[in-house]
Amino acid sequence: MRVDEVATQVGAFAPLIMSAVKALIVLILGWIVAGAIAGMVRRRINATPQIDPTLGNFVASLVKWVILAMVLVAVLGIFGIEATSIVAILGAASLAIGLALQGTLSDIAAGVMLVVFRPYKLGQFVDIGGTAGTVKDLNLFTTELVTPDNVQIIVPNGQAWGTVITNYSAHDTRRVDLVFGIDYGDSADPAMQIILDVAKADERIHNDPEPWVRVTNLGDSSVDLTTRLWCAAADYWDVKFEITKAVKEAFDAKGVSIP
Repeated sequence: MRVDEVATQVGAFAPLIMSAVKALIVLILGWIVAGAIAGMVRRRINATPQIDPTLGNFVASLVKWVILAMVLVAVLGIFGIEATSIVAILGAASLAIGLALQGTLSDIAAGVMLVVFRPYKLGQFVDIGGTAGTVKDLNLFTTELVTPDNVQIIVPNGQAWGTVITNYSAHDTRRVDLVFGIDYGDSADPAMQIILDVAKADERIHNDPEPWVRVTNLGDSSVDLTTRLWCAAADYWDVKFEITKAVKEAFDAKGVSIP
């Protein structure tokens, strides 16, 4: 093959190579700009105390993907594909695209429903279909949870919206249920009073509703005393563990036997 023929063939591909380079540059710049604008939107919304941070993350995610869609149209335009042609192609292939992306579209629709109805917010501890964790992020497609042992869990919004959601942080207060077993040889009333005294001595325990202790079961080897205490939701686990320890020590001091 002669040199002039090689040059001719290379020259024929030159416009395509230039278009590819331009498209790559636009794609990279578009990705950077989309991330920057989404971050700015998130910061602006989250800086407003009246607006829930959950909404800020969701809107930022929406803005990012809208910008990326515009970037994609621009990239296709570099290769000579006009926007009207893109719309026509998408219109003709809408059924196939809808079937192929039905899971993704379901996640987007579910994400909108989660933001509108807000069954959970950022920072709340929830159980979504048997998966429990603290909500770290809610974006256009997924909900990100972090478990107490710092494991990341990604839940598609479609699954989150379509299952049972238990929100442990929705209310400011929670009830702590404890059961203490005492020996049949001990009187129940003094033991119940010991539990009440321990509860009343703890400033985290609310007086309204007041602490509640009742004999709820006569077991094979113990008389079970069920205790119900109310505290701030943030104090739930500390109260549960520390009251259990305090009652055990009070029983020891007063001579109440635990079988």
